[in-house]
Amino acid sequence: MYAVIDIETTGGSAQRDRIIEVAVFVYDGSDITDSFVTLVNPERSIPYFITRLTGITDQMVAHAPRFCEIARKILEITENTTFVAHNVSFDYNFIRQEFLRLGYDYRRPKLCTVQLSRKYLPGYRSYSLGNICKELGIEIDYRHRAAGDALATIKLLNYILEIKETGDFDELSEKIVSPEYEMIRNLPETTGVYYFFNDKNEIIYIGKSLNIRERVKTHLLQCNTQRAVEMKNAIAGVGYEETGSELVALLFESHEIKRVKPLYNRSQRRTLAQYGLYYAYDDNGYMNLIIDKTSRNEVPVSVYSSKMASREHLFAITSKFGLCQKLCGLYQTQNSCFQYSIGQCKGACVGREKPDEYNKRVKMAFDSLAIGSENILIIGNGRHDEERSVIKIEQGKYIGFGYFDPAALNGNPEVLDDCIRSFEDNRDTRQIIRSYLRQNDKDLRCETRLKADNTRVYIYLENDCCF
Repeated sequence: MYAVIDIETTGGSAQRDRIIEVAVFVYDGSDITDSFVTLVNPERSIPYFITRLTGITDQMVAHAPRFCEIARKILEITENTTFVAHNVSFDYNFIRQEFLRLGYDYRRPKLCTVQLSRKYLPGYRSYSLGNICKELGIEIDYRHRAAGDALATIKLLNYILEIKETGDFDELSEKIVSPEYEMIRNLPETTGVYYFFNDKNEIIYIGKSLNIRERVKTHLLQCNTQRAVEMKNAIAGVGYEETGSELVALLFESHEIKRVKPLYNRSQRRTLAQYGLYYAYDDNGYMNLIIDKTSRNEVPVSVYSSKMASREHLFAITSKFGLCQKLCGLYQTQNSCFQYSIGQCKGACVGREKPDEYNKRVKMAFDSLAIGSENILIIGNGRHDEERSVIKIEQGKYIGFGYFDPAALNGNPEVLDDCIRSFEDNRDTRQIIRSYLRQNDKDLRCETRLKADNTRVYIYLENDCCF
């Protein structure tokens, strides 16, 4: 028996987002024997881009049952069945996470119609549900709604059953074999961020990989250091978030490590940026550098995890570019700075060096810290074929990332703002992005201007992503 399932959600993270619609159809290989379809109250607002994609609004789910009210029904209808979905890890992990919030460890053998299609229907350009069904002449009523997509998945499953020699998929339906396999069997072989939990459900390590499943497997087999063995023995569970884009994975990993501060990410557990480097012109026309809290309205030139870190970096900048420590706020005096007295400052602090000459070196220092062009969109792969990722940098500041349907773009980058999820701008994220841009100048594909304010935006396409 197959329980063919599709869900709609408030976003792509099983740990953060919630289900807004679920459809379950029990299928015996020839007929649908039972079904359950309902909207679900996610107990939070639905993002605009999700409403635009699915048509599901906050008003529609306001009086729908919460997941806790339908959990027993889902448990019963899927009992003694194989959990089937198109890209099954997505649906399965959302359902499982909803049950975990209720204190129940939901587990079912599962089967992915994407994997089945790739094995038994080779040679197609895309195996997304919309594309493969279009290729096979399978109609989808109410696309991006749970019932419509689930019924299309049944038609696809039946199509494969008819061309397959045997009537089951035991060789592709994953079973529980060992504790290690139990932990990795639900993991995708895709790019993303993974989490290790201990027996108290605390996150003890966060990593990123181009192949989550293989990287986690490596951890579970790794015994070359005492620390590796200690961490392996402490792992009681594994979670993950697919990102599609390697650059998004790097940025999200950095964010999550700072947010959670896992025990075994010691070297990366820096706090979020608290201080920034700013500038202001004094009455004599010199550019003065200022270290201050990032709560200011201005966009900082660089950001730091602590005041000490910011001062250390500023000392290095003054040394490298021959800047005045007094004008950089590092040396408090009414007279010349100490560096001038030993010949390492050219005298901007006492008017010996003209503002124009001094300011040129300050701007050179800024250029070395800048991410790149003022406004940048980096378009990359999404978590499935019908999706793209987007990273936004505005006036040299990292704003965040999100996901969008390229078909809904219609050549207007302005609509991408709807899908951007805000993240903290800090020194690490700037270093990650700066490193990417430095290594991928060839990926600059086009320059455009947003319609509303005529702002110039440079669009990069990560890894030859199709936009």
